[in-house]
Amino acid sequence: MRNTIIIFIISLLAVSCSKDKYTTAPQIKFVSVSPNRVPSGVTLGSPEIPIITLSVTDSEGDLGFKTGKDTSYVYIKNLLINRIDSFVMPDIQSVTTKNFQAEIRINVFDVLRGSTRPRPKVDTLVYEIYIADFAKNKSNKVTTAPIYYVVP
Repeated sequence: MRNTIIIFIISLLAVSCSKDKYTTAPQIKFVSVSPNRVPSGVTLGSPEIPIITLSVTDSEGDLGFKTGKDTSYVYIKNLLINRIDSFVMPDIQSVTTKNFQAEIRINVFDVLRGSTRPRPKVDTLVYEIYIADFAKNKSNKVTTAPIYYVVP
């Protein structure tokens, strides 16, 4: 009986540690959003445009864009207005490997357009993000910290 309990505990530890390993479906983790306050009327190229940073891991490294072959996407949903946008990931095949790990930085300029309503003076924008790899495996979904969109 004692050996059965010890084997059960070791098995439980082995299973619980497997969460940290690379998986077939990409895994993402929200890292930061900076700046978290943006004025309306901000223009492309402005340092006031928020950048969302995510950490991504994938066991196959099948992410990015291959001309004429495969494409993986980043999906971003504005939870305020319930609108989903998708963006093609750039060609990163020269750096992808098995057990791929990197940070993705998302410029939210295109996602901000059309996000606000006439009132209130400040909209609190929160995004839900996931990615899909070449095999169409979807990652987990993460939610960003709030971004405050200030209307003059």
